[in-house]
Amino acid sequence: MTQTFPDADESRLERGRRALDAIDGAAGRNVIEALDGIAPDFATYLFEFPFGDIYCRPGLTLRDREIATIAALAAMGNAAPQLEVHIQAGLNCGLSREEIVEILMQMSVYAGFPAALNGLFAAKRVFAAGEGNSANATA
Repeated sequence: MTQTFPDADESRLERGRRALDAIDGAAGRNVIEALDGIAPDFATYLFEFPFGDIYCRPGLTLRDREIATIAALAAMGNAAPQLEVHIQAGLNCGLSREEIVEILMQMSVYAGFPAALNGLFAAKRVFAAGEGNSANATA
């Protein structure tokens, strides 16, 4: 996955849509679609600020940003759906399963064993879903 830097001809919204699709793929689109019936403006904010502005900044690769995001969401301990989306995004951005497990184990030191366990179980769900998708793709 290559870094998504701003294109001078793109709006924040366009840049954010491009970044979200590259980073989160279908999972990101699902979040946006889920907001359509309740808060479509919030979807626009998600496109513009986190993805159009922050993820597209120079200085860190998308892979590095996903390491930080996975660690932060795991440490929060109350964001399992978002953690699962970003574990998949980490895989999309070049993290290995082993690296994701190590990130989550590292959280036991700083966020406690419950947060690390919850993160590891979220990773297990994402990894299992990926295995199911691989099997379905070949069937």
